[in-house]
Amino acid sequence: MFYDIKKILYVSDLEPGSRPAFRAAISLCGHYSEAQITYMHVIESLSGTTRSVLSNMMEKEELDNLLQKGVEALSVKIRERIERFCEQELEEHEVLSLKNIEARIEEGTPWRKILEVGDEINADVIVMGTRKHNALGQALMGSTATKALTHSKRPVLVVPLGVG
Repeated sequence: MFYDIKKILYVSDLEPGSRPAFRAAISLCGHYSEAQITYMHVIESLSGTTRSVLSNMMEKEELDNLLQKGVEALSVKIRERIERFCEQELEEHEVLSLKNIEARIEEGTPWRKILEVGDEINADVIVMGTRKHNALGQALMGSTATKALTHSKRPVLVVPLGVG
C-alpha cells in the first residue's frame, strides 16, 4: 500500500500512446490532496563523436544556443500537452488542482537522470510507461523502465503502453 504521496515524478518519452502513464500519474495525484506532479522528459546526451562532428561545423556557442532553443521548444510542447490533456480529460475542478504541474527537460542517460531527479525532488513515486519490445531488442539495449525499476530506492509505477 502506498503511503501519503506528495511528490510524483512522471516521466514521458513524448511518443504517441504515452497518455495511459500520464493518466496513472493524474489518478494518483487525485487521490492525495497535496500531491504535485513533476512532468519530465529526458533528452539523451550527444555522443562524443556527434559533438565532435558538430563542433567542426559550428562554434561551441552556436551549438549551445541551438541546443538551448531545442530545450525551450520542448518545454513549450510539454506545457501544451499538459494543458491539452487537462482540457480533454479532466473535470473543471480537477484542472484547477493541477495548476502546479512542473515541466522539466533534462539531458543525460534517461534511467540515471530519472533516479537523479527523483532523489533531487524527493519523489514519493516515479510513474513511467514502458513499450513492448522484441526479446532481442530488450536483451541488447535494455529498457529505461527496467533499469529505473531495478536501481531505484523509490516506488516505481510502470504502466504498459502501446508498441513504440
